[in-house]
Amino acid sequence: MKNKKLIIFDMDGVLVDACEWHKEALNQSLVEICGFLINDEEHYTKYNGLPTKVKLKKLSALGLLDEADIQKIEDLKQIRTIDIINKKAFKRQEKIELLQYLKSNNCFIACYTNSIRTTAELMLEKTGILNFFDLLITNQDVEKCKPDPEGYNKIINFFNLSCTDTLIVEDSPNGIEAATKSGAKVCIVKNPDEVNIELLRTKI
Repeated sequence: MKNKKLIIFDMDGVLVDACEWHKEALNQSLVEICGFLINDEEHYTKYNGLPTKVKLKKLSALGLLDEADIQKIEDLKQIRTIDIINKKAFKRQEKIELLQYLKSNNCFIACYTNSIRTTAELMLEKTGILNFFDLLITNQDVEKCKPDPEGYNKIINFFNLSCTDTLIVEDSPNGIEAATKSGAKVCIVKNPDEVNIELLRTKI
């Protein structure tokens, strides 16, 4: 039997096509409370892949919103995100088949996301893949979020495997930086459509 391998997936933009959902939920909340939104260019160059609280602190530092409104916006954004997940999330058979394939090939499967646990679990459940994961780490489980490698290091240490036996699948600049700093092998993708058995068959 092959030695155990560890495959770690980012979630948004890798397993689930949810980057737009987070952008939509945040902008709805910003418009409702502050009267402005983040345009697409700024979202993808400055904010994509960051936790909501980090995004809001950056906006506050720029003088675009009051620090006193950060928690209110974050709470509303999570409500909006859950609404969008319930409306738009669906099962993708190729992801189910990929995770089944990895399990049958002696792999541990983990997910590390900058989302909070409530929305991460809901998103993975609604897309039919939550039960495949041996470990889920969210931004609530780390002191330093991506691009810091803390979350990836925590997963690697949990399974007591070496970086050479670990593959991380990432899409965003912050996630790629965190994955690279962990010392693991990194597979960079542009979107969830690329993440399938054919992509990973030669990498495990």
